[in-house]
Formats: sequence, C-alpha cells, structure tokens
Amino acid sequence: MATHASMSHSLIVLLLVIIYFSYAKAGLQPMRQQLEVQRYLKKLNKPAIKSIKSPDGDIIDCVHISHQPAFDHPSLRNHAIQTRPSFHPLGLYDESKLASKMETKSIPQLWHQNGMCPEDTIPIRRTKKEDVLRATSVERYGKKRHRPIPNPTSVHPTWSNTGHEHAVVYARGGKYYGAKAQINVWNPMVQERKEFSLSQLWVSAGPVEQLNTVEAGWHVCPSLYGDDKTRLFAYWTSDSYRSTGCYNLGCSGFIQVNRDIALGAVIYPISSYGGREYEITLLIWKDPISGNWWLQYGNLSPIGYWPSSLFRDLSDSASLIEWGGEVVNLKLNGGHTSTKMGSGHFPGEGFGKASYFKNIQIVDQSNHLQAFQGIDNIITRPTCYDLRHADEGYIYYGGPGRNPNCP
Repeated sequence: MATHASMSHSLIVLLLVIIYFSYAKAGLQPMRQQLEVQRYLKKLNKPAIKSIKSPDGDIIDCVHISHQPAFDHPSLRNHAIQTRPSFHPLGLYDESKLASKMETKSIPQLWHQNGMCPEDTIPIRRTKKEDVLRATSVERYGKKRHRPIPNPTSVHPTWSNTGHEHAVVYARGGKYYGAKAQINVWNPMVQERKEFSLSQLWVSAGPVEQLNTVEAGWHVCPSLYGDDKTRLFAYWTSDSYRSTGCYNLGCSGFIQVNRDIALGAVIYPISSYGGREYEITLLIWKDPISGNWWLQYGNLSPIGYWPSSLFRDLSDSASLIEWGGEVVNLKLNGGHTSTKMGSGHFPGEGFGKASYFKNIQIVDQSNHLQAFQGIDNIITRPTCYDLRHADEGYIYYGGPGRNPNCP
C-alpha cells in the first residue's frame, strides 16, 4: 500500500511539473516575441531630432540624414551620400527652368500641417509595435510575398492561382534606364486585412528566381499600416522578394535625401467617382554617372535612391518595365475577393470613373525620356480586373473584383 501511495504521489508530482513547464514555456514564447519586437523597433526607429504628429494619426520622425536605416546595410556602412543626381533625364524639364522648379515646387502631405523637418534631416514614418506584430514574423515585416511581379513569360489561365492578379502594360526586349508615368489616385476597398490593392511602376532585371526590381506607386495595405488609407510607397528586392528589400524605409537599402516627403505617408486628396481627378507623377531613372537608381515624386527634388551596389542585374540596366495595378486574392470566403483595383470600376467607364496611367515613358541609353511604342498587356483575369488603351496615351485599368462574371 505504501509503495502504491508513493507511486501515485510521484505521478502527481510529475504531472504538476509537466503542467508547470508547459505554462512556463507558453509564457516564455510571447515574452521572447515581445523582446524581439522591441529590439527590432529600436533598430528601425532611429533617434529623432524632431517628431511631428500628423492629423491622420501617423508620427513622422525627423532623423538626421546620416542616421537613416539605409546605413545598417553591410555594403553601405561607408557609403558617401549622393545629395542630388548627376543628371536628370533629358526632356524632363526645360533646362532654363530646372533650378526654379526643383527649389520652389512642393507636394503637401498631411503631416506638413503640424510642422516640417529641419535641414539635414529626413522624414520617416514611425513604425509601431502593432505594425510589426501584424507580420508573420519580425523578419517578414515590410516585405512582399514571394514573386508578386507580373511575369510576361508565365501568363496562362491558371497563373492568377498564385493569389496575385494584375492588369498592367509592359515594355520588354531592350535596355531601359528608367520609367515615368502619371497615375490618378483612388482609395480602393480591400476586403481582407492580408490583401492589398496597388497601382505602381516596376523597373526590373534578371531571372525570375533572382529578380532585381525597384518599384514605386500608391497602395492600400492594411497588413502593413493597420488602416485602409491610400499611401505613397517604394519597394526593392535583389532576390525575387525572398529575403532582401522592403517597403519604404522599413529596412536598410533605400537612401532618402528629401526632407519634405515621407514614404508610407497618406496621399491626400484622392480622386472621386464622377468628380475631380487627382494625380501623382512618378519617375525612376538610373544616374548615368553614379549608377544609382533615383526616385522622384512630382516636380520635387528627388526623394532618394537605391544604390547600384544593392543589385547584380540592375547594376547595368533594366530589361522589363511595367505599369499597372495589382491585388491579392486570398479567396477566404470560397470565392473571388471583392478587393477593388484602381477606382474599382472597369476601364470601359473611362475618364472620371476608371483609374488610369498616362504619359507613360521610358528612359533610353542616352538618358532621354521617350514614349515607348509597342507596349503589351498582362491581364490575369479580365472579368475581374481589365485594361484598355485609349486616345492621348491613356491606359485605363482596374475593376471591382467579385461580380456575376467573376465569382
């Protein structure tokens, strides 16, 4: 009896020990995650010289230009900042008016209502703990999923089963040194928090497995920002979205030199159906002297650049340029998502109702901006999102997603 009682007691003790360590382990996991997130935020949110609370809720930190996240990259530790491009593409401006345009034109962002960043600083949208916790892991914060770029060599009826759907035009078959377009801006509804809707231009080179790309446009991306606002963004990768690159300044890489424009900030105002149109102008081009890829927004002095040292194939030139829209379709309700692309209306509705790109141009080897003839289309599912060429260089695109013809 004593032996039996001792064994029962031992089993109870063992069970209690197992339960204790199970609870302890369960408690340790969130604690480790919290510590990991805090370390990441400390690394990403650099000390600010000044902080500005935007009316839309964002906090904009004015960080010294030499302390921005770009310089955490191993290849950029001793990088000398290029404060302005060696040359702009020829045809971008009348040369006699270049200086005045670059110095006096400005594009307001909402945070400007409460202040501006001082000289020698750049504005960075502060990353919050909640932003990082929405990602699948700290390592994946601010990154796209693998291979979302529309690939002209892979378009077939089942291609959109990857979850990414596109309506884009593209130029391929030559050496390209940049791209430009005007895009009207909308606020498309996004059905699921892990879906997004964007309109952008892609400048790419290299094989699909190791794609190099620099990108810019506007998007609605709840998983990244925690809201449904339309925001300006930039992106890059040198390995087909596997591990390198990120949105905006969410990792080391892109070097910002402009103190007026915050990447990831809200674009306002936006177009309304049947109402006034609002556009943004985006230009990406390769500096013919430094080889860096510059990003310009409107007529402002450029936002900044992606150093050529980040890339293998893009260190020379681009082989593929694309302009258009993209959505993620997770099919969580068993059918096609109702996430909208562009204005959420089909291109046949035309000006004032459908979203568009216009004045599409490429930069050639002589650093000239020119209209590209012979662009082709990628439309993964035209009953959901479509594209149409129109007069005067307009490319209308977009759609509502789920509808009677897109179940």
